[in-house]
This record gives sequence, C-alpha cells and structure tokens, in this order.
Amino acid sequence: MDSPAFDLAFEPAYGRAVPVAPGVERVTVNNPGPFTFFGTNSYIVGASSVAVIDPGPEDEAHYQALMAALAGRAVTHIVVSHTHRDHSPLARRLQAATGAATVGQGPHRPARPLRDGEINPFSESSDLSFVPDIALSDGETISGDGWALSAVLTPGHTANHAAFAFAGRDILFSGDHVMAWSTSIVAPPDGSMADYMESLDRLIARDDRLLLPGHGGPVTEPSTFLKALKAHRLKREQAVLARVQAGDQRIAEMVKVIYRDTDPKLHGAAALSVLAHIEDLLERGMIATDGPPSLAASYRPA
Repeated sequence: MDSPAFDLAFEPAYGRAVPVAPGVERVTVNNPGPFTFFGTNSYIVGASSVAVIDPGPEDEAHYQALMAALAGRAVTHIVVSHTHRDHSPLARRLQAATGAATVGQGPHRPARPLRDGEINPFSESSDLSFVPDIALSDGETISGDGWALSAVLTPGHTANHAAFAFAGRDILFSGDHVMAWSTSIVAPPDGSMADYMESLDRLIARDDRLLLPGHGGPVTEPSTFLKALKAHRLKREQAVLARVQAGDQRIAEMVKVIYRDTDPKLHGAAALSVLAHIEDLLERGMIATDGPPSLAASYRPA
C-alpha cells in the first residue's frame, strides 16, 4: 500500500533548544516510544516575549531544559494542541513558574459518548484536568511581542485537537494531526475518522510552507505530503471495505491482513484505527452490523 514519503531522520537533541525557523525553537522531551517517536516536541515562539507550544509531560529534565531556554524571557502564553499526557501536563508547573495564561481549544472530551459497556482504551493517556484559561474558537488569535498564533481547529486525533498558524510566516504547528514520521493514531471514542478527514481537507486547502509537528521533524513540502496522506487514509478505508466484502466479519481478522507487515505489538492500535474507519463506513451506509460498532462486533456488506 502506497504511503506518503515519511521522514525518519531526526536528531532530538534532548535538553537543548534547537532553532528550527526564524523566531521558533524546539525542545524535545526524552520520552521515546512507538507513538511518540523520539519524544514530544515543545516549541518556543517569539524573542523577548514568548509562547510555549505543547509543554509536554510532567518530566523533570524537560522542565529544567525549558526553564533554561526561557531564562530572561517573559512567557505570556502556554499553548496546548490537545490533551494527551505527552503534551499538556507540564503546563501546570510551567504556569506556576511563569504566570503565563494557558491556551487550547478546550478540556479533554471524547469525539462521541461512550456506548453501554464501552471502555475508552486511551483514558489513561488523557489529561482530564487541563482546562485552558483561554479557550480559542477557530480563527481566534493570541499575540505577543512580534508574534501571533491563530487557532486552526483540527479534530480527529482527539476532539479538542487544534493546530496553530504562525501569522505572517506560513508556518503551522500541526500537533499530532500531521507528522512527518508517521500517520496519526485515530482511536474511538477519543478520535473520529470522519472528523480527521475533514480536518485534513482543511489543511490541504491552506498554503503553509512548513509544518512543525508534535513529534519528529518538520514537514517541508506540506501540499504534497498532505495530499499523499489523504490518499493513504482513503486506501486504508478501501482496504477495510474490501476485507468486509471478502467475508472478514471481525476487526481482528481484518488487521491480520491489512497490517500484516506491521509490528504485531502495534496491532492493538491498528485495530482501533480500523474501528475508526468502520464507524465512518457505517455512518455512510457502506457496511452494516447488528447493534453498536465495537472491536468485537461482527460486520457485513451493506
């Protein structure tokens, strides 16, 4: 299956602030993993008066690295792309140290209500205590000395996911919505594939020259990459539909075929991605099931 040209080359430079664009520095948390790549990227935007985007998890070494990078500068805003625990928890400690206002789309919430008996598989990964001081609607802007960031709401990975456009620079901080190293996890009920695809179309319609994601290096050719990413997602959708039409009734059967070249350790996350596609296909009347969709449900062609 064709994929975008993913870029796995990345030097995390743990503990150091690395300039990545004029007026932007990156500090990467030492929290590598299958979903975080080399770690979570925090960004410092501005010069004497700055915003911090995605402060990261509660991590002592990263806190010290951020404070060292911020020394002598006023922090006015702490911006959170979404409320997974690798992105937002350090906001509380950083706010206590700097007095900055926290900013985001809103508190954590699922993309849809939990169904009877359903357990959210990512509940422990969610920061349920983060409530931004400033809740931005789409297009709303915060600003500081020589910089401005506008919210571009991009639900899909989470319901409260937001990207942030650096005004006048054609740079978008894309969080976990679009990353150069991998596709984003879309896992119900936190995530929604229909929302994700709509958000992807929003970014395709933009004219950014650089995306700075929550993990890994930059997306340097956004237009080409975003269109390839959309095509990849549509091929995944067609693969799911094809497995149902071929007689696979359960998600576990589909995953074994569709993700046969993927590390089995990631098949649990892959199953949730298939469920996200199935929920979308059900909503569009392309497949059918008896009762609510779930990982254990049985599916058939519509």
